[in-house]
Formats: sequence, structure tokens, C-alpha cells
Amino acid sequence: MGRYVARRLLQMVPVFVGATLLIFLMVNVMGDPVAGLCGERACDPATAARLRSEFGLDKPLWQQYVTYMGNVFTGDFGTAFNGQPVTELMATAFPVTVRLTVVAVLFEIVIGITLGVVTGLRRGRPVDTGVLLATLVVISVPTFVTGLLLQLLLGIRWQWIKPSVRSGTLDELIVPGLVLASVSLAYVTRLTRTSIAENKRSDYVRTAVAKGLPRRRVITRHLLRNSLIPVVTFIGTDIGALMGGAIVTERIFNIHGVGYQLYQGILRQNTQTVVGFVTVLVLVFLAANLLVDLLYAVLDPRIRYA
Repeated sequence: MGRYVARRLLQMVPVFVGATLLIFLMVNVMGDPVAGLCGERACDPATAARLRSEFGLDKPLWQQYVTYMGNVFTGDFGTAFNGQPVTELMATAFPVTVRLTVVAVLFEIVIGITLGVVTGLRRGRPVDTGVLLATLVVISVPTFVTGLLLQLLLGIRWQWIKPSVRSGTLDELIVPGLVLASVSLAYVTRLTRTSIAENKRSDYVRTAVAKGLPRRRVITRHLLRNSLIPVVTFIGTDIGALMGGAIVTERIFNIHGVGYQLYQGILRQNTQTVVGFVTVLVLVFLAANLLVDLLYAVLDPRIRYA
């Protein structure tokens, strides 16, 4: 196991460098950051030259990237155009988004897997058909429509919740977390249903039933553990997607998290902020994938890592 983890960590290095290089190049072709600093009026040449020199924009692009990566390994993600260190923005934004992502993942695990198990065991029955239709509707409706409808109904018309998040506590993030997880929850439900229905006809399940094991033990110890492997893969890769894809949800509910900072950084062409936040999201995505691979051995004892 230790050798496998070490090998995976070494494989992450070129992936991390390649991903950050691609992000750095894409962000730098969005436009002229100095133009975003000056606003609607164009900067005079002297001011533009000073700003480029101050933020290192007068150097070649490859040199900017090398300097940036050297600073990243020392914990310095640069300075935003407003003079605030990017690490300070991360310190305020990431805890909020992490809480929002935890709420969303809990919805996926609790509701999605539960509905998937129920429908997988009752394939072809009315409950199965109803859940399939409901998940298809959820997948078809865009997230911003779901978020605005829930905000209008629950926050403004019925006043069950606050229309916008203020402090970012867990109770305020329940509805935004449900909106963020809605599409992924539907996919988890359908994926669990399919996996349960397929493995239910497997030989090891028939053997467990033939031995006279209780139905609950057959489902939890034999059927569910093997059926969760593709579901765990999806949820693990979805963690990074939820954190980086929360821009719409955070904009609707006025949550000042990672999505909000990315939106502001793109809008103002603040390359340091965008690249810094996305760099951390790449690390989160790589760590989540490694954790998922290690969970395979926990779910399926037949899997061994050399």
C-alpha cells in the first residue's frame, strides 16, 4: 500500500504541473489584466508600464509561470490587484465552500444512495418508475433555475429560509447545498440503481441467499459494498467539480466562497486570483482521486495494491 501511494504521489507531479500550466495559459489569454485594472478608461502608458512591472506582467509568459510556481511551493499565491494577498482571500472563501460541498456530498450519499438501493431492489415497480422520472426532471432542469425557484418559494414567498446567506453556517447552507447537489444526486441515484440491479443477479448474492443469511446482511455486507465502487468513483471526482462549479449557486444565494471569488477574478481579469484558486482546486481534485482509489480496497477485499 505504501509503495502504491508513493507511486501515485509521484504521478501527480506531472499532472499538477500540466494542469496549472494549462490554466495559467488560458487565464493569460482572457485579456489584458492592466485594462481590467484601469476600468472603462484606458491607462496612460506610464501607469500601464508601472502596473506591468509591479505585477511582473512585463516578463515573458514562461518566466511568469516559473516565478509563479516557485512562489506556490513556498505558500505564496501572489497578490490580487486590490493589494490583498490571495492567501487571505482563500482563508475566507474556502471554509465556506468546503461547508457547502460537505452539505452537498451528504445529500448525494444519504438521499442518492438510499433511493438508488430502494429502486434497484424494486426494479420495474411503480417506485422505480417514479424515481427515474423525478431524477430525469432534475437532470434536465438547469441549476440556476432550480436555485432561483427554491429561493423564490422558500425564501421570499413562504419565508422558510433567508433568501441570501449571511454568515455561511451549516443551517443556512442546507438549501444551497441541495441546489448544488441536485444534478449529482440524480446521477448517484441512477448509478446506484443500475449497479444494485446488476449485482443482485450475481453468483455471490445467490450463494449468500442460499446459505440462509438475513436479507439485511445480504444487502449491506455483500450486495451494497460491491455496488458502491462506481458510485464512490463518481462522488470522489464530483468533490472537486462541486467546489469549482459552485459559481452559479453562490451567486444566487450571495455566498462569498470560491465560486464568488472566481467570478470576481474572471470579471476583473485578476489572473493571480483565478490561477491561485484553481491551483488549489487541482490539488483537491488529485487528493480526492487518490482517496477514492484507496477506498476501493476497503469496499472490495479482492482489490490489493502492490
